[in-house]
Amino acid sequence: MTILEEFKAFAIKGNVIDMAVGIVIGVAFQKVIDGFVNLILMPVVGLIIGGVDFKHLYVVLGRQTFETLEMAEKSGAPLLKYGAFINILIDFFIVAWAIFLAVKVMNRLRGQAEAAKPAAPPESVK
Repeated sequence: MTILEEFKAFAIKGNVIDMAVGIVIGVAFQKVIDGFVNLILMPVVGLIIGGVDFKHLYVVLGRQTFETLEMAEKSGAPLLKYGAFINILIDFFIVAWAIFLAVKVMNRLRGQAEAAKPAAPPESVK
């Protein structure tokens, strides 16, 4: 079987469509998580720890100093934007937790469905 034939068989089985649907849902889910983290969660966390806005936390790699992140970016100075990285880590953990919970629920439902199946009648020995 050639690679083209294998791909055709793969695509016809519906795996490609299932994967595409999963990717689209994942992208939409990521936008929701980004919005939640950046617009709701991080402002509250920042307020609790003293009014810090994480997306503005950075370190300039060099001797220059800048009053704002925007000024540092415009200058082209090399920056470590660790605040943005903290937001990305929080996004990751929220997505990972949501996936964990979804898989846990699916496994539980699968287990219940298998337990609800009637047992096959025992084969009689002749």
